[in-house]
Amino acid sequence: AFLKEAKEDGLTVDMKKLLMRFYECQYEVMGGSYELYAEVLRRAAVKAAGEFGWSLEPSRAQFLPDSIPDWQPFREANAAMDRLKQKYDIGIISNVDDKLLGISRRHLRTELDLVVTAQQVRSYKPEPAHFKECARRIGKKKGWVHITSGHYTDVEPLIKMRVPVIWINRRGEKLDSSQKKPTTTVKNLRDAAKKLGC
Repeated sequence: AFLKEAKEDGLTVDMKKLLMRFYECQYEVMGGSYELYAEVLRRAAVKAAGEFGWSLEPSRAQFLPDSIPDWQPFREANAAMDRLKQKYDIGIISNVDDKLLGISRRHLRTELDLVVTAQQVRSYKPEPAHFKECARRIGKKKGWVHITSGHYTDVEPLIKMRVPVIWINRRGEKLDSSQKKPTTTVKNLRDAAKKLGC
């Protein structure tokens, strides 16, 4: 939605760089005092746009939160989650707010046993509040395995907490020696389910 809007305004910049800067701006905004994810999206869009000479009004940046109903899960997600659900309790630990997650969950057919959002803990990953809340709700006896595509947001903090992590590395990213290694790495959620015997 961000790149589409930029192109419609006739912005002639490197769109990959613009998108990368938008993602960086999200984390910069998240690093401040807590705001709902919709506001994070708006502020990050305005900030990144301004750095590339695109005058984007804050009120107009609502196109990003408005695009969330169109965010589709990866193709294998529903089938893999169905298989996992036959053997395990499953949940989502998300950096979005309750309302936006509720909208995007409409694309998932599997019933969730646990949902922890940024709004519930008033914090954003990689800060540990999500994971501490998840551990509290699950209880010490059970434990969990975390499946994620976010190395910075999830793998790093969870390895510190000694939680097993399956990293979905869809883009074949290379980790440098300073980055924490996940418990195991797969290409997609289907492969993650297989690793867990599903």
